[in-house]
Amino acid sequence: MAIRGTLIATGILVAFALIGEALLGSLGISIAALRTAGGILLLLIGIEMVFARNTGGTSTTDGEEDEAKSKLDITVFPIAMPLIADPGAMSAAILLLANAEGNLVLQLTVMVSLLAILLLTFMTLLLTGKCQQLFGVTGMHVINRVLGVLLSALAVQLTFEGIEQSGLLG
Repeated sequence: MAIRGTLIATGILVAFALIGEALLGSLGISIAALRTAGGILLLLIGIEMVFARNTGGTSTTDGEEDEAKSKLDITVFPIAMPLIADPGAMSAAILLLANAEGNLVLQLTVMVSLLAILLLTFMTLLLTGKCQQLFGVTGMHVINRVLGVLLSALAVQLTFEGIEQSGLLG
């Protein structure tokens, strides 16, 4: 399940990275708007991580849990999406590649970085049980909250950049 879920999420994220900007353009959505929306989504996810709340942003909702329990194969839902390829990851993939536009080396760096992160995600899925044993429940909560604070800071930065890029303030 870890292999298939990660491969499906990789396909989703690579597709969004490669065609996301064109898709947004066809819908009349600017990169500034996506940057701001992506920042807000990431902020909500970061807040959820810090306060250990289950709202469906980084985890499944009760209805999704019920549906997953009745399925034999949970690789597409909920593993690939929304747990790995969530809206924040899709937005980040589009934005990072859009920022590298015109620079082939930077674009390749973004794609290699995306694939490296997905490889780390895959390895983490394989090692989840061992990580939980090593860190314990409290340790995992501490790590999750620290990462939530860092994600929130990144989200606010993205939102600031989106607002600045939109020209609303100047």
